[in-house]
Amino acid sequence: MSRKTKSNIEVALIYLFLAFMFIIIAYPLLWTIGMSLNPGQSLYSAKIIPDNWSLVHYKWLLTDPGSDYITWYKNSLVVAVANSFFSVLLTALVAYAFSRYKFVGRKYGLYAFLLLQMFPSLMAMVAIYVMLNMLGLLDSLKGLIIIYVGGQIPFNAWLVKGYFDTIPRELDEAARIDGAGHLGVFFRIMLPLAKPILGVVALFNFMAPFVDFLLPQIILRDPGKYTLAVGLFHFINQQFANNFTRFAAGSILIAIPIAIAYLFSQRFLISGLTSGGTKG
Repeated sequence: MSRKTKSNIEVALIYLFLAFMFIIIAYPLLWTIGMSLNPGQSLYSAKIIPDNWSLVHYKWLLTDPGSDYITWYKNSLVVAVANSFFSVLLTALVAYAFSRYKFVGRKYGLYAFLLLQMFPSLMAMVAIYVMLNMLGLLDSLKGLIIIYVGGQIPFNAWLVKGYFDTIPRELDEAARIDGAGHLGVFFRIMLPLAKPILGVVALFNFMAPFVDFLLPQIILRDPGKYTLAVGLFHFINQQFANNFTRFAAGSILIAIPIAIAYLFSQRFLISGLTSGGTKG
């Protein structure tokens, strides 16, 4: 077999694999979109290509007085934005300390971060519930934000620390010669050069409240404080409820802020990579 024939076969197999993965990803998405456009409410009567498509479910979610969808959307946005901002700030500070300073317990602190990532978050649910109940933060968005921010620090700190380690220390020394203090070096040198990795952290932490169900389900009790995942679950879990097409419409709308956040983050990521290309 010639080298050209072998190369063509490899390319063909790659395209077949990509086509197979596209079908696996696109099929459930197309079904969800089609279901959301079906005028009825039954799961079994829905079609992937509706005969008479309608936006009635989207209209009901966004305008009907009996729908709490807008409230759930606002709650999710508040939690997502707060989680993204505070996670980036705290993670960057923690990673900066572990990357640039020598202190007692630094080595074991890093080992603790690694150890914490080995246990599933489900193991901490009871402790989280009891702690928030003692602090009076149960059934509140503040408590949910605190748990999100604190729970992501071990993984994110390892991620950002590894990037900080690649930034030459000579830049720190040059900034200190010019009169910059610790915070000056952090905000003027480290953060601008770490835009790519901080953009990744911001994006992941923004997406989490929209797709996470278990933690908000345990913490939140008031329907007016539900996030989208919890609200939509109770939307179809009620007795005699038959709201699957409305559930599909609500699920499609969840993708809008995530897609917007990704597009904006992508722009900042490219900008950060371009400016960070000369940091060495």
